[in-house]
Amino acid sequence: MGIEFYSTPASAPARMNLLLAKHLGVAMDVKEVDLQKQEQMKPEFLKINPQHTVPTMVDNGFVLTESRAMLMYLANKYGKDDSLYPKDPQKRALVDMRILFDISTLYPRFGEYVYPTMFAKTPLDPEKLKKVEEVLGYVELFLKDGFIAGSNLTIADFSMASILSTIEATAILDFSKFAKISEYLAKCRGLMKGWDELNQPGADMFGQWFKTGLAELQS
Repeated sequence: MGIEFYSTPASAPARMNLLLAKHLGVAMDVKEVDLQKQEQMKPEFLKINPQHTVPTMVDNGFVLTESRAMLMYLANKYGKDDSLYPKDPQKRALVDMRILFDISTLYPRFGEYVYPTMFAKTPLDPEKLKKVEEVLGYVELFLKDGFIAGSNLTIADFSMASILSTIEATAILDFSKFAKISEYLAKCRGLMKGWDELNQPGADMFGQWFKTGLAELQS
């Protein structure tokens, strides 16, 4: 058995793992879960993941339900060396710190701004947009050496780039104000195999989903 990967295209956490698997040359048997049809609540899926979250990864019976843990697992098990996820304690701690920043700060602040409009048809809150801009300013500082966690590509980049490309696709702010991030995303498109097939369409799908919700609210 290979890796079964339960995914949905608009999910940045799913896309980051598809990109990493492609980069590592690891085959994924992708099983799309339609969240709008509540397929994540089907008994057969709940048997695999009682939390009914997407993505979910199953590698020869071993189940993972947290997207960033999947990145770590893939790099640990299938990486040809430790460049993507260093074994040196300080270098690894920097990678972990950036990933934790993504999941605890960047992704939530973005969600707090866009999700109320997407799901509850609530007007956008300018104060929450300021929080997104603030956190993107931190990301600009992280990129001082070219990548999210230093001077070479790591799993922190797969985590962060999928989120940043999704934010860009929503057009909630002018990315030209964040020159380092714009340059970084262009670099990731060139470095990460399958970007235009595995990541960008899903980011664009999310962006259109947000724009449609916003247009309905304003009409």
